[in-house]
Amino acid sequence: MKILVLEDNERLAKVIKSALEQQGWRVDLFGDGDEALDALNNGYHFFILDINVPSIDGISVLETLRIYHKGTPAIIISSNHELEKIQLSYELGCDDYLKKPFFIYELVQKIKKLSQSDEGITALWKGYTYDCPNHRLIDPLGAEIKLAKKEMEFLELFAKDPRRVVSFGELEEYVWEGEETCMLNIRALVKRLRKKLPEGAIKTVNKIGYSLGEI
Repeated sequence: MKILVLEDNERLAKVIKSALEQQGWRVDLFGDGDEALDALNNGYHFFILDINVPSIDGISVLETLRIYHKGTPAIIISSNHELEKIQLSYELGCDDYLKKPFFIYELVQKIKKLSQSDEGITALWKGYTYDCPNHRLIDPLGAEIKLAKKEMEFLELFAKDPRRVVSFGELEEYVWEGEETCMLNIRALVKRLRKKLPEGAIKTVNKIGYSLGEI
């Protein structure tokens, strides 16, 4: 799982990053709201947002986030205890609100709980499901379809919201872990996946990326 953390307190940000990486999660830290906003489409599965940060506050980042990633879990962390801020955060679609100071253990447990909605099973096509916690694609007969690591990571980009479009940039950032790749490698990955999936399972969105087809 890949997590975006927006927190301008450098010490707290490092503590959060260390704790989450101990869980096996990948973490990107941002101390500026504008920088976090630019990174929203880099294939994150979870967002942790502080309210009072430079440039653009965390609530504004959350508002933009919910336009493009309605189903991705988000937690607000803040020393702001004003009821209006808390209410606004929930109205804009945050899944939980943690008041500072908090125990890191509490944050980790909330992430685990929110990222396991529906027991981590996502329906991708009719009869086909993806088991997120165990990284397994299951066919209509209940058999596992063997996938390579990059093939699993490709499908995990859709696991939280199968209706979304994944851009070429997101694929490079998540599947290739930020290493520069080329369109030839991306197309080769999709070609291999298509051979294992039902016809029409992956659609090309011209000049943008890929989406899942309705089977």
